[in-house]
Amino acid sequence: MNYTPKQLQILRMIHQYQQEHGYSPTYAELAKELHVSTITVFEHLEALERKGAIKRRRHEARSVEITEPSFLQHQQTRRALPVKGLIAAGAPIEAIVTEPAEELPIGDVFNCKPNSYVLRVKGDSMVDDHILDGDMIVVESRETAHDGEIVVALDDNGQATLKRIYHEGGKIRLQPANAAMPPIVVDHCRIQGVLKGLVRKVK
Repeated sequence: MNYTPKQLQILRMIHQYQQEHGYSPTYAELAKELHVSTITVFEHLEALERKGAIKRRRHEARSVEITEPSFLQHQQTRRALPVKGLIAAGAPIEAIVTEPAEELPIGDVFNCKPNSYVLRVKGDSMVDDHILDGDMIVVESRETAHDGEIVVALDDNGQATLKRIYHEGGKIRLQPANAAMPPIVVDHCRIQGVLKGLVRKVK
């Protein structure tokens, strides 16, 4: 059976959610992970049902059942991550996150969860961690992080930056990996994800 990249992504998400929880995700949970509307999820599920990949019980939450496991063969060879935009490795910039038009088949390389995605790096504040301007980073979507992890952080003005995070005395320090740049200290921030890998194009 032929599936679109988005359909494969949804099947993988449902499969992994079932493996972790023992039941299927709701439409709203799928929409949140995919950063799309529940209507868009419904349309994809309808297409998958027409292809015989799933079946659903009408008007029941968590009723999606995978009936065609052949997508796992695609998962082993075609697991793609969406490229969602730019992230600042320097002073925060306005977050650029759009409905992905590009995907990279690298999910299996980094053993990524279904909610992972790719961002392009702009700036040189993380050069001592070997993250350079123009690199592409693999991010696992999460709202929490441990001290010392490299995170995508969003401030109250909707500006995003890539830094190591530390919680200190009621404050949050977003630490660059560049001795020439000072840390950013804030009262709070929203964590959008945690760095899981890096891709660099050799010139």
